[in-house]
Amino acid sequence: MTLPPPQGPYGSQPTGGGPQWGGPPPQGPGPQPQYGQPGAPWVQQPNWGAPPPNKGGKGKWILVGLALVAIIAVSIVGTVLVLRPDSSGTSGDTSNTASEFASAKDTGPANIITEDPTCDAWRKVSNELTAVSDAVKWNELDYSVPAAEWTPEQRAAFEKESAALTDVIPSVANLAKQTPHRVMRELYGQVNAYAQAVVDAIPTYSSTDNQIVAASNKMFGALNRVCDAIYFRAAQQTAPLIAAPSPPSVRQAPNEDGEQIPERFLNNSTAGCSDWIDLVEWFDKDKDSIAWGDLDANVKAAEWTPEHKAVMDAVAPVLSRYADDMEHVGRDSGNPIWEDFAIFAAQYMRAYVQGIPTYTPNSVYMSLTSNTLSNGIYWACKAAS
Repeated sequence: MTLPPPQGPYGSQPTGGGPQWGGPPPQGPGPQPQYGQPGAPWVQQPNWGAPPPNKGGKGKWILVGLALVAIIAVSIVGTVLVLRPDSSGTSGDTSNTASEFASAKDTGPANIITEDPTCDAWRKVSNELTAVSDAVKWNELDYSVPAAEWTPEQRAAFEKESAALTDVIPSVANLAKQTPHRVMRELYGQVNAYAQAVVDAIPTYSSTDNQIVAASNKMFGALNRVCDAIYFRAAQQTAPLIAAPSPPSVRQAPNEDGEQIPERFLNNSTAGCSDWIDLVEWFDKDKDSIAWGDLDANVKAAEWTPEHKAVMDAVAPVLSRYADDMEHVGRDSGNPIWEDFAIFAAQYMRAYVQGIPTYTPNSVYMSLTSNTLSNGIYWACKAAS
């Protein structure tokens, strides 16, 4: 008997196979058929490519998991607990009296977040975007089509989605000020940065702008997964199993000038991007990673067959290597936000690996968090090239 993950505020979770693991292939925009109820945490994804196509096969879908998160808002799964800001997985003094940012003194390692008081409000933002996306059938559009070739219906969909993104930017900026966690602040900031980039691209949208859309989707998705991991208690159950990472090598104070839209963290091509792209694409092609993606994520460890267990045992060192390599590339980037994101993704993957012996379906949110964010960096790199 297989078990679905616990039900969250957005409806039931899929109980069968399908795209559950949140694997590596970096997804670009394209129609995203919904799995389960609207807002469910897993969506089918087409295979990735350049530009990303709008169709694909089951095996890759499973690895992809939440690689795109259903076009910005369709699968935005916030988690709803209002939590104490003093019990994060991030070390450092988060008290602050001189800055409008609650995270201003969070200078410790970018670690797993076990509680965050902004997740509940983030769900409201997600719902607002989801309502617009559903209404305009945003999930069914072909995002490789340039603006010059849009039908009236496509143009209307892009314009309404643009207006919705513009409307939520101030709310997201407020959440960035209220979270006590530096990485959450940075994620909120990049959600706004890439949302604005999508808005700016729409009047003269080209086929290559789907990379901006993909990066925007991943930033939204990463916030969803962080809050999902809290809501389903995956973060609380696995965070104690791993050591805290080293402090950041590059530090950056929060923006104090009141701007709602910070700069994109990768605005220009960097040498580190080629290393990151190679890393993500290596993981996509690894045979053990592919076999892992073909498993049913809803089966808890106590019910694994010998074959299922063998796949999990084989992939564990691959996932650990992936985590280590992500942290290495991020620390070498010289970019403080990139470094934080890379270490953050690595920690979630390490916690997932350490939790394998006692795996339960909710554990999947740790790998989903890691892979959604790693793919966000991938597409940010593509968009900056």
